[in-house]
Formats: sequence, C-alpha cells, structure tokens
Amino acid sequence: MSDTTVIPVRGTDGMRDYEVHVGRGLLGDVARHLGPRVAKVLIVHAPALGARAELLREQLADRYEVLLAEVPDAEGAKRVEVAAFCWQILGQTDFTRSDAIIGLGGGATTDLAGFVAATWLRGIDVVQLPTTVLGMVDAAVGGKTGINTAEGKNLVGAFWAPRAVLCDLELLDTLPRNEILAGYAEVVKAGFIAEPEILDIVEADPQRATDPGTPEFRRAVELAIAMKARVVGEDFTEQGLREILNYGHTLGHAIEHAERYRWRHGAAIAIGMMFAAELSRLTRHLPDAAVERHRRILDSLDLPTSYPAGRWQSLLATMKRDKKARGALMRFIVLDDIGRPTTLQGPDESLLFAAYQEIAS
Repeated sequence: MSDTTVIPVRGTDGMRDYEVHVGRGLLGDVARHLGPRVAKVLIVHAPALGARAELLREQLADRYEVLLAEVPDAEGAKRVEVAAFCWQILGQTDFTRSDAIIGLGGGATTDLAGFVAATWLRGIDVVQLPTTVLGMVDAAVGGKTGINTAEGKNLVGAFWAPRAVLCDLELLDTLPRNEILAGYAEVVKAGFIAEPEILDIVEADPQRATDPGTPEFRRAVELAIAMKARVVGEDFTEQGLREILNYGHTLGHAIEHAERYRWRHGAAIAIGMMFAAELSRLTRHLPDAAVERHRRILDSLDLPTSYPAGRWQSLLATMKRDKKARGALMRFIVLDDIGRPTTLQGPDESLLFAAYQEIAS
C-alpha cells in the first residue's frame, strides 16, 4: 500500500522482529503477512465483527482452511473459559505449529488471541488486526498477552510477539466517538511519558486530533505506536524501560477491577494518569502547570479525572496485588516532568492517600 507507514519493532530478549503497518485498506493484504507454511487459520473475533470476519474468511479461503471463533465482547473475552474454547477448536481441527491465529477486534480480543497463540503447542504465529484506537496503539503492539482472573487484570499471560500488526484506520471510521475517546487515553499517555508533540496536537484542536479521517489523528497514532515500538524493542519482557508504559495503570487497573471490567480501559487509565500526576507533584515536584495540563487535556477529551472518595481502601488492596508490585512493594510510574518518567517504589501509603484525595469526588 503506497500510503502505508511501516513501524519496525526490533527484537530483544529472544523476541523476533516484526512490523506494525498503519494506513487504510490494509485488510485486503492479510495473506502476505501469514507464514509460508500456514495451512490453517483461526480468526478470533468479537461479536460485532462477525460480518467482517466472514469477509476475511472468504478472502483467505482459496489459500487456507479458515475457521472462525466468536468470543465475548470487551473484557468478557479475557477469561480462561474463553481461552479453553479456542484451545478446543484448535485441538479438534488439528492445528500444528505451522498454523496461525488472527486476532480481529479491540484490545481484549487481541490480548486473548495472542495468549491463545502463545500457549497452543507452546507458541504459534498470530497476526493482529486491531479494530479500535486502544488496540492499535497499545494492546496489539508489544507482545504482552493475557487474561484476567477474579483477583485482578492480566495476572495470567505470556510475552509473545505477533508476526505482524495491521492497523487499518478505515476500521475506525464507524466507531462511536466515545469509543474513540476512550482509546485515545493511551495515545495521550504516550504524550505525557515520551512524545509531547501528541499533547500539542490535542491542545491545538481536540476535535481534529480525535477524528480518524484527519492527518492530525494519524500523526498522533503513529507517534504513539512508534514510541511503544521503541520501548518494546529495548525491553520486551519488562525488566526496566518498558515499565514506563504503565503510567496511570496501577490505579487504573484497580478501578477496572472495582467496576468489574464494565468500564472502558481508557476511562480508568485517564483517572489513573491524573492520580499519577498528583503523586508526581507530591514526590517528584512535578510542576503545578504539568499537573493542570493533564486535567485540561483529559477534560477536553471528555475523559474522567476523578473517582469516589469512599473507594480508596478497596483500590489500595487491589493495587497491592497488582502484577506491577514487586514483593510487598508497590511501584508507580511518575513524572519528573512531561516526557521524563521514572519509577517510584514503595511510597508511603499516606502519600498515596494524599494524592488520591486530589482526585476524589
């Protein structure tokens, strides 16, 4: 495709190299990204994408045996019972290590598809076709796959690099605006931790920045993907640098758990970033202007920045169980300034409570 941006992800820690393709009309080119020995393909898709999955099946049917697996929407897909359903299909149809999975859907669907691929026969190929903003800039890129348990989000998972990621912006044209805005929280996160140009784009015109048909939207999305590609390429298994991608996620994941995963990920992460900014002000002397910039930008995107005061103790208990804790120490990504993230380990609970009070409603 002539108008396709190709963003390389360089392999480290045993991860293979792969590419993220950003453009329009990319779904017609899926076969080129499947391995040369593939005979069977399982398309894992969300319910709303049944027609799209069937079209893709027909497109690939002359070259492969193609099966479809419809899985629940959103976080309902990320359960062990759903993974077992996919494993059952793979087993009953004799999928081998030479075959492949396609993840077609939002971040939860691609997380599940990647996890199923990582665990079947100890790893088969997966090509990710994210259909949401969140999926394109975050979930489908980076090779972190996982499912949830009753105790928390993404506690069971594997690092497994996709063979390719195709971000077809045409898939976003019909998304509801609130869905685009929720996913855009991860784009803004990239701006706060590494790519301030994204923040400038949003502040200049929030409407154009979040319209999938504009150059501003594409630029922001490509900056966010390229940032994640760089970080993942340097630290695939999250031994150091990759941890900066967790900005806003420690509290954000606790909120998702508290809301029984009925909230959109981006909404919870927006509150988490606001909390992280306040914590940064208390512990790293993040300037007041930078904290207020968080609130102003998130408000302009109609993303929440507060959470009920009475929920703190349950949120704290969940954060202590979060996979980002090391031993008994909680870890937070905080900012010395915009674009300058660092790790805060084992902060006093009184500091956490004080930061929470600043976002409590």
